[in-house]
Amino acid sequence: MELNITTFKFGEQPQVTLPNREFYKVLGEAGIRAMVKRHYELLRESGIQHLFPADDAAFEQAIRNSADFMVQICGGPQYFNQNRGKPMMAARHKPFEITMEGRNVWLNCYKQALLELEAPENLIGSFWNYIDIFSVRMVNTPI
Repeated sequence: MELNITTFKFGEQPQVTLPNREFYKVLGEAGIRAMVKRHYELLRESGIQHLFPADDAAFEQAIRNSADFMVQICGGPQYFNQNRGKPMMAARHKPFEITMEGRNVWLNCYKQALLELEAPENLIGSFWNYIDIFSVRMVNTPI
């Protein structure tokens, strides 16, 4: 399965399409949380590990927050809104220098985690299409 990273110009704000709700139905909350955990394990060994907490407890909290967001985005319970308020993800990520290269690393870690899933390709593709475009909106540093 090919999961391609979309190129863009810095500052673009493309329209984001949410993943197919079937993705949540197939993986369930536990499956989405496991996927996010795998993604973070890969990030912790990546070239952008400095953007994530070094402290184990803080790192685990970051995983929970991200998993809450992804569960919600995929059609599950509104955990993120209940625990952290409205997502406003670009504002939450503003303190971090997120470059186009950092986005590529983040996406490549997700690509690996997604390709390890046992789920229909069309649903993996739907989730990929969401995070690919969503991640464009997180880039805040033009370097």
